[in-house]
Amino acid sequence: MYTILDCYTDEAAGLGVPPYLGVYPRYIAGKLKGKVNYITIDDLRLFKLYNGKEKVPKLSEKTQITTYNLTNNDVSKVLAKTKELIVVLGVHVPGKYLSAMPGTLREVSRLLEDVKCKKILTGPAVFGSQLEGGRFSEVVKEGDFSKIDFNLYRFNLKEIKDYSVKGAKKIFKQIPDLRMIEIETGRGCDVGTCSFCLEPLKNKVEYRKKEDILKEIETFYDLGARYFRLGKQNCFYSYPEAVELLKEINKNFKEIKVLHIDNVNPVKVVSKKGVEITKAIVNYCTSGNVAAFGVESFDIDVVKGNTLNCSPGIALEAIKIINKYGKEKGKDGLPKFLPGINLIFGLKNENKKTHEENMKYLRKVIDSNLLLRRINIRQVTVLPGTKLWKEVGNKFLRKNKKYYWKWRNEIRQKIDNKMLAKVAPQGTVLKDCYSEIYDGNTTFLRQFGSYPLVIGVKGRLKLKKFYNVKVNGYMLRSLKGEVV
Repeated sequence: MYTILDCYTDEAAGLGVPPYLGVYPRYIAGKLKGKVNYITIDDLRLFKLYNGKEKVPKLSEKTQITTYNLTNNDVSKVLAKTKELIVVLGVHVPGKYLSAMPGTLREVSRLLEDVKCKKILTGPAVFGSQLEGGRFSEVVKEGDFSKIDFNLYRFNLKEIKDYSVKGAKKIFKQIPDLRMIEIETGRGCDVGTCSFCLEPLKNKVEYRKKEDILKEIETFYDLGARYFRLGKQNCFYSYPEAVELLKEINKNFKEIKVLHIDNVNPVKVVSKKGVEITKAIVNYCTSGNVAAFGVESFDIDVVKGNTLNCSPGIALEAIKIINKYGKEKGKDGLPKFLPGINLIFGLKNENKKTHEENMKYLRKVIDSNLLLRRINIRQVTVLPGTKLWKEVGNKFLRKNKKYYWKWRNEIRQKIDNKMLAKVAPQGTVLKDCYSEIYDGNTTFLRQFGSYPLVIGVKGRLKLKKFYNVKVNGYMLRSLKGEVV
């Protein structure tokens, strides 16, 4: 019997950490014949570390997110019958996760030590994995797995046409909680020069047929899914039929509650078709949507040294375009469509001037009355095979690490906090906020979507329920609110 162990994935092109459901376990399940059991790293932790007993947090405690995302399966019975265990794992762009914790190679190897079956490792981890930025990737120890299969998940797009549909039917009903379905539109990067990124090394540039994407969405929709993100791609604006795809999703699936996108290359926003695609996203997607810009740095020396995809000037122009069409508030209480910025510490040529340039351009955004939905800041993960690995490794990480907390804190204090008040002014009512975890006597909630804002509400609301919340205060990157 086959069992898929989902340890969650997070890559530059694609997210599979709950509440998202990534593509890899779905495609693999679609390929395998017969019944396929789907379990999560949370299931395995609960079984191995806590004898299958869920912990109810005391008033002074946080929700235990390491065992939060369980399936409907009895893991002890599933593992006892499993002949082949397929482990999906790999984090390339580590983040801070509210209600999930991806597995590490070391952890999974330890937990599976006495499980007697064939164990296959697949997913992004075959290229390296690291849960903490600023470190080299974890290395797979010889003997931990029966096989490390590079090809098990590297299906061509013709195979995905069938596997995505079959896999949806096999896996979705084994998950009791709501999931945001990550949908792949294409692979590879049509610019593909950033020093730290593995995407050009993993995949050639190719795009799925619009009809295949629509069929996969239809399958999940018929199964009851209502939250979707066109996020498994390097740049949504590069998809050749972006406008037509959005129109047809909007036309055919009227009860979708959230339809968002993810990655966007600023160069494509300022291109000839950029305005047309921006207007379509505003018109056909749901509000609260975010275009994640891989700016990485506003320092031109860093841009050149790492052959990044856009210059500071182009990034600023792209921010202006998306603000022009997407700044209006939508039904969920947030602007319809805004840019988000990714910044990376530890790239080649980084120095004190780098932070000054980042602050200069971020101040320009604020001073121009433009909105950013969020700013992601992380230390680069140095992955084998990348240009960064070959040329400098972690040289600049080691050199500048002493500045990172200060740099990050200045951005949070002087930019993020001000931006939050502009994006969600006090009194704003955010609709359909999903209660996820407790931290002491505070409940943290988020809307479903791309990079949703975290909202802290005093008191313990019932978890995994929806509430409308009115904004009444701010933290550095999150909101305070009250249920209305």
